Amino acid sequence: MSSSTPQVSAAEAQQYLVFRLGGLDYALDFSKVQELRPLQALERFSSDDGEIISGVVVSRGVIMPIVDMRIAFGPRPPQHDPLTDVIILKLSSCVMGMVVDGVTDIVALKLNQIEPIAGAASVDYLIGLGEVDGRRLIVVDIDKLMSIRKVQFGARQAA
Repeated sequence: MSSSTPQVSAAEAQQYLVFRLGGLDYALDFSKVQELRPLQALERFSSDDGEIISGVVVSRGVIMPIVDMRIAFGPRPPQHDPLTDVIILKLSSCVMGMVVDGVTDIVALKLNQIEPIAGAASVDYLIGLGEVDGRRLIVVDIDKLMSIRKVQFGARQAA
């Protein structure tokens, strides 16, 4: 019954890495970050264009899968922007890279600064919405977001 997020009291602030993706700001637990690298600094072995798993990279002698989150949020950009970053994550199950539009900063959030997202209770990787200095951040559980799980097709919901 243990959660993958560390137990933090409401009074304690936890550090989050903030990154941009598809024009929105997201935050993930900074303790899950191994390193940050510019995309062009990594030796890449890519797969077919248009896939979310964009191959593997070599970082400091370690070969790891790389997931291009920009594809998950829309069409692949025609070329990599100089600000395109790779967040090397140390997850509970593996080490992997995640391509994002850019990393902006590290912020401290207390639990009382993170509100649940209305209507997103069934999406287990969304922790909530945080607010820091007037900025709204979508706080994600990166272990759950990056885990591979079967998608169950059930009844369709009305749009």
